[in-house]
Amino acid sequence: MGASPSWQASFRWRHWRGILPWLLLVGALGLVRWSKGAGFADAYALLSRPFWPGSAQREWILAGSQLEQQAKLLLLEQDNQRLRGLLALGQAPKSGRISAAVISRTPQGWSQQLMLGKGQLDGIAQDDAVMGPGGLLGRIQSVTPTTALVQLLTAPGSRVGVWIPRSNRHGLLVGMGTSRPQLKFIDKDPNAFPGDLVSISPASTLMPANLPIGVIQSVDNRAVPAPLAAVQLIAAPEAIDWVQVQIR
Repeated sequence: MGASPSWQASFRWRHWRGILPWLLLVGALGLVRWSKGAGFADAYALLSRPFWPGSAQREWILAGSQLEQQAKLLLLEQDNQRLRGLLALGQAPKSGRISAAVISRTPQGWSQQLMLGKGQLDGIAQDDAVMGPGGLLGRIQSVTPTTALVQLLTAPGSRVGVWIPRSNRHGLLVGMGTSRPQLKFIDKDPNAFPGDLVSISPASTLMPANLPIGVIQSVDNRAVPAPLAAVQLIAAPEAIDWVQVQIR
């Protein structure tokens, strides 16, 4: 006696119901392999959308980008000003000054010596003052027919008589081998403060009087036998490519 049609249909349904999950799993794995996981990424993006950064964070990012652009513009403007100053040094010299290019520096450090590409044939002599953009750099230590060696104000052994125009106090600017020379006062009460201008003494016989040098950064009033001050030079030696030599 043959099986009834209803029993056969029920048997086939139970058979397919047993293997259907496996077929779906294999199909899903094949889809993932074919799409390289794009479906999961889309699903993750859809589910995580409520937690995405809002408009406030977007504005923060835009504000940060604007600040970055403003900072870049400021740095470019400062660099342009420096280059314009260097260009002015390389153009027509002022009366009694000779423009010269820096052709080398002291290997041990930029706070000691510079070599210039002009010398005796151009009228440069020993002890001539050497100017950078805005202030005194040092003086000529030695010359050859075509070159000149500059002893910087920051070099060890450099000593220059200076004064503070505001208080009319005199002192000696001494090179320490660092970026900031030291000002040794003569008076025990120098009446000096950070921000005071330092220039060549009006009584100087080696340097042109009243040439600007730098600004006082700090004062040590407890130093013995007289107070000391750290001076920030106006013309930074490490940023100099051209100079002007004051011919006596």
